[in-house]
Amino acid sequence: MEHIKQHFIDRYSADTGLISLAAIENPVRYNPMIDGHDLLLLIVTEEPSRIGQTEHLRIDGVRVLVRTVDHEMLRRWIYGGENRSIIQWLERGQLLIDRDDYLLNIRNNLMQFPDLWREQRLFVEFAAYIRTYLQAKQDIQDHNLLDAYTSILAGLHYWAHIALIEEGQHPELTVWQQIRRVHPGIYKLYEELTTSAETLEQRVQLVLLACEFTVMSKMKSCCSLILRTLASREEPWSIMELQQHPIFLDLHVDLSLVLQKLVNRSYIREVAYLSESGDQEALELRYTIVS
Repeated sequence: MEHIKQHFIDRYSADTGLISLAAIENPVRYNPMIDGHDLLLLIVTEEPSRIGQTEHLRIDGVRVLVRTVDHEMLRRWIYGGENRSIIQWLERGQLLIDRDDYLLNIRNNLMQFPDLWREQRLFVEFAAYIRTYLQAKQDIQDHNLLDAYTSILAGLHYWAHIALIEEGQHPELTVWQQIRRVHPGIYKLYEELTTSAETLEQRVQLVLLACEFTVMSKMKSCCSLILRTLASREEPWSIMELQQHPIFLDLHVDLSLVLQKLVNRSYIREVAYLSESGDQEALELRYTIVS
């Protein structure tokens, strides 16, 4: 493996557009962390024509995955949640070339779990948690038990991610090994859902009740990012203004759903405005904090 890494060091060392080159070895054969390959080469470049490229190579029987990104794409992966493996890549990656310590500084910063990034991750995970929880409730009402099971299992994953982030840990692909140590209660619910002798409907209903309580109790803390943004000015915010806000721009999150849940819980309120079109029959809803 080392001679393959050296091959890429030699290949890119004179590349003036290269910022960093990191190598991530697969810890176990067929592990999905690097999409089943033996070695991942993560390239950060300033060359526009190469951004977003993916290559599959084979060198001396070793399957190599090459992913090429720029500053912006890497930022979206990290903060927007587009690539759930990126944190592990950065944690475990061997920095073969790292000009101005670019990836090293990012890695050190992530390991410190800065407050803004923690809030963003909590917000993204909580929004997904709400979505899956509500879908499970609807599936139960429609008597689609298997779909309800799938949805609530996904919801438990998001709940586990939230608990880990609150403890200052980055959720890994093996999240249940982590959560068993950090939050045995969530792991117990996972066991009840997947292995209990009760009927499928009883198991789903049990977890739904626990999720409903968690959604209500964690809503304010997990949504602190948007609550603080809404409170940052007296004028109510439109949905488009929030979506285009720098804090939310790269986040893969359903703001509309979160806003409605916050309205229902009376953390924020809706304000009706005359729309720009002047249509008095279709008032635009904007949002402001409840003082």
